[in-house]
Amino acid sequence: MTSSITEVAGIEVGHFTDPRRPTGCTVVLARGSAVAGVDVRGAAPGTRETDLLHPANTVERVHAVLLSGGSAWGLDAAGGVMRWLEEQGIGLAVGPARVPIVPGAVLFDLPLGDHRIRPDAAAGYAACQAASRMPPEEGNVGAGAGAVVGKIFGLPRAMKGGIGSASVTVDGVTVGALVACNALGDVLDPDSGRVLAGARSADGSQLLDARRALLRGEAPRPVMAGTNTTIGVIATDAVITKAQAARLATVGHDGLARAINPAHTLFDGDTLFALGTGESGRSPGLMTLAAMAAEACALAVVRAVRAARGIDIAGLHLPACGELG
Repeated sequence: MTSSITEVAGIEVGHFTDPRRPTGCTVVLARGSAVAGVDVRGAAPGTRETDLLHPANTVERVHAVLLSGGSAWGLDAAGGVMRWLEEQGIGLAVGPARVPIVPGAVLFDLPLGDHRIRPDAAAGYAACQAASRMPPEEGNVGAGAGAVVGKIFGLPRAMKGGIGSASVTVDGVTVGALVACNALGDVLDPDSGRVLAGARSADGSQLLDARRALLRGEAPRPVMAGTNTTIGVIATDAVITKAQAARLATVGHDGLARAINPAHTLFDGDTLFALGTGESGRSPGLMTLAAMAAEACALAVVRAVRAARGIDIAGLHLPACGELG
């Protein structure tokens, strides 16, 4: 079976991909609820329900996490996720009602096609209907449908991003990650440092290596804040506390920084959530879990671009990883 976040007991993933333009949303379900944390590192995030995940705040557990395209409009998809969960009788018991707790984050994909088409509540509901324990599809689907990487020298020199997943298992405990990569920077192989996808040369024929280009003085193109972003979910079946979930979200960003350069810029809204289902009934300790989380995130980023397919839209060609000679 393909290594993915659904290797974590208690986790399901569903995508909705809009057929009208490259956009969509992805839901990570924890029907039995999960301890949750978050770490927002980018300077231009688009999020919901992140304050309640602070370790000092009351709510301990969530029922789903939404990842969506559509910029801030995409947060509307969370309403559909809540409706679906309510219909299943899933949520936090508050008197006569059950309120599903659904944090979420969005990425910016509005330049690809008609920006008036973006994920809404119906899209979030459809993503829940599609959710399963099967390894999720990767590449140009769900929240990764409109993802683009390597925009630091302009969109015409960028490449197609996507969504990817990976997992790591140690001594019977699994940590998985699901990441939608729409980064301003390049995506690298974390082991070799080789650029896999990102900014291209002026003629578009080869990878540029944005880090080296910046260091030799090539000026980046002006970028609007929030027009990039890598968002994702880390999940584990280990028994963890809310504070430990927050720490896993933090160290997951180490994995992003291994696979994306530059990461966490002023123009990215990089956000990672962490979920703990506790279904393994054990824990190898936070040091090991942290190493696993960073590794899974880095691998998921790589999988996102390797699974992506090149697209042509409105006269713009965004090649996929492996297309360049």
